[in-house]
Amino acid sequence: MNAKAPGNMDTDKKNAEVLDVTRRLKQLMIDKNLVELDKVLDKNFTLTHITGYLQSKEEWLSEIQSERMKYYSYKEVSTTVAVNGDNATFVGQNILDARIWGSRNKWRLQQTLQLEKRSGKWIILKSLATTF
Repeated sequence: MNAKAPGNMDTDKKNAEVLDVTRRLKQLMIDKNLVELDKVLDKNFTLTHITGYLQSKEEWLSEIQSERMKYYSYKEVSTTVAVNGDNATFVGQNILDARIWGSRNKWRLQQTLQLEKRSGKWIILKSLATTF
């Protein structure tokens, strides 16, 4: 029998929870669901774009609302999750179909997210976007 140690099962569960919230984030972006996006993002959330532009949560949600940033779909290429207690780092590579400030493309986007578990829920603190 090949049973996992209890610590590994807990780690697997936390990794799965982080992966779930990051996938939910992308779907909420596509759905333009600002109410639910607000719930999964920290009040001080920031997004650093591939250009290096640092954007506040308020500004980003406004861009989604106005469709200056419009997300159509994504295809997951790879993901890694590292959990340390109530903190986690997620790195995901996706092909993201989006129109950003007038330019639509299928972006080869690598997203690094910092998360924190609060009251049993993972909250996204910040996002750093680069290309791969």
